[in-house]
Amino acid sequence: LKVGMPWEAGVSITPLPGLHRTAYMTEALEDAMAKGAQIVNAGGGEFCQTLYYPAVVYPVREGMKLYREEQFGPLVPIMPFDDIETALDYVITSDHGQQVSVFGSDAAQIGALVDPLVNQVCRVNINCQCQRGPDVFPFAGRKDSAEGTLSVADALRAFSIRSMVAAKQTEPSKKLLNAIVQDHKSQFINTGFIL
Repeated sequence: LKVGMPWEAGVSITPLPGLHRTAYMTEALEDAMAKGAQIVNAGGGEFCQTLYYPAVVYPVREGMKLYREEQFGPLVPIMPFDDIETALDYVITSDHGQQVSVFGSDAAQIGALVDPLVNQVCRVNINCQCQRGPDVFPFAGRKDSAEGTLSVADALRAFSIRSMVAAKQTEPSKKLLNAIVQDHKSQFINTGFIL
């Protein structure tokens, strides 16, 4: 991934929001390395001011800052495990619950993982990375992560004055509303699924 300033073409990794974030990334890396992890990619963890080069850190385990804390930076902690119950237990006992990504091709195994995960996080990604958006999906979290839900549609709705159209549930009203919908006579009354 190209590292640089946000206005440069093709840049994916940009500076952190402040020197305090650089200090935290460095502290988290030093903590992990002091407890047996290594940076496994060349140049990982190098930085200049707030421009921080991504670091893949392995093996991460309980007791390291990177094991439980959301670092919101270019650190990729990797934790090995021998059985799926260990990974599920990690998600269940985590204080955070925004997203998780599951990769595989076995429908039975992926399906069996989705069921417990949807009760722990607000978004389960199958064969794709965790991500923000598109904005048609709500940005949500459980536990101590992004509590509540927000999407572009939710934000517009929250800051708008709501309007509705009401009619008696009579045959003439149903015919009138159906005609409005079918003949596209209103921008506001545009769906017939309630009728």
